[in-house]
Amino acid sequence: MAVKPNSYILKIVYPGHGAFLYMSTLSENDILAVLEEVRDPQSGKSLIANKMIKDIHLNNGSVRFSIEFRDPNFPHKETVTKSAENAVRALDGVASVEARIIMNDPLKVIQPAVPQAPPPGMQPQAPAQPPKLTKAKYTIAVASGKGGVGKTTVSVNLAVSLAKTGAKVGLLDADIYGPNVPIMMGVNQKLGTRNDKIAPLRKYDVDMVSVGFISQGDAAIIWRGPLVGRMIQQFLTDVDWGDLDYLIIDMPPGTGDAQLTLTQTLALTGSVIVCTPQEVALADARKGINMFEKVEVPILGVVENMSYFIAPDTGNTYDIFGQGGGKKMADSMSVPFLGEIPLETATRQGGDNGTPIVVSSPESPVSKAFASMTESLIAQLEQKDEKDPGLLKRVFKIK
Repeated sequence: MAVKPNSYILKIVYPGHGAFLYMSTLSENDILAVLEEVRDPQSGKSLIANKMIKDIHLNNGSVRFSIEFRDPNFPHKETVTKSAENAVRALDGVASVEARIIMNDPLKVIQPAVPQAPPPGMQPQAPAQPPKLTKAKYTIAVASGKGGVGKTTVSVNLAVSLAKTGAKVGLLDADIYGPNVPIMMGVNQKLGTRNDKIAPLRKYDVDMVSVGFISQGDAAIIWRGPLVGRMIQQFLTDVDWGDLDYLIIDMPPGTGDAQLTLTQTLALTGSVIVCTPQEVALADARKGINMFEKVEVPILGVVENMSYFIAPDTGNTYDIFGQGGGKKMADSMSVPFLGEIPLETATRQGGDNGTPIVVSSPESPVSKAFASMTESLIAQLEQKDEKDPGLLKRVFKIK
């Protein structure tokens, strides 16, 4: 018997009556037909009518397809996905179903037009000004050459430490692929709107925005190439930050699209490089410093995280990752060294529980180290203001 692709022969046995063969033919049209009955709760239209179904794959009873959501704030992503899976699962011949969520174009960013030569005899027009950015006195990128050095821990505790001085502080989680700020700040809400813009969420006197507030739970969201940069652009230009003293930007590790997008979109006050003492981390931190210097972003300083471990039972210290590597690197590259942050169990617990250690244990050695680091950073900024009184004009790209 010839079997067509995606056809399945089922052997059905009836006791006392023998066995019968039954062929079930499953096609892409069958999938589309049942998904035609699954509706988008907001528009009332089917997923097919809204052109949300992509990449259908059939293989021996296994069905895989993608559902494309264009609005990152769409509140029914998981409900719609489950309804679609259940509808396909009910078809004859389906052994398993997997629906993936993709965000193809969650941002409505107007792309600049390609400059055209003016007609003969006419003067060329001046280029359009960049979009108005957040009114932050200081905009600071916290970056690292590699992951796993505690960059977000430093970003979160730095932001809260600055807020404790009475400053107005914003925290932008630009680590699109690993947005951990919501966990470390203990915020599990969705972003709203205010004044026709995205309204940041607030805790510990810090206003914050993260892609983690859009993609909640364990739903898999797949970001396609340029969307990473465009999401960062929207978080800079379409958020109602208000007037800030400091905007702390938690960067993704490495030296890729996110870093380049940020430096092209916003004239940063400077960057803080996070490393650990061992050479493996220092080698990547050097690359990060070189990258920022190439794009003319000042290095405000190096922070050595996990400098030593403090035993909770004895208080003894242990140089698990080596000693003094961060300061030696900073000295060799002629950049400021902002301080050492020790490793303590309470730091990890605070990150997991959503209570930064500078809040949960303000008198601990780690909190005191963060306070000292924050003071060193403020001193660097004040020194920079004295040398460059035109700093604010550069931050806002004012001519």
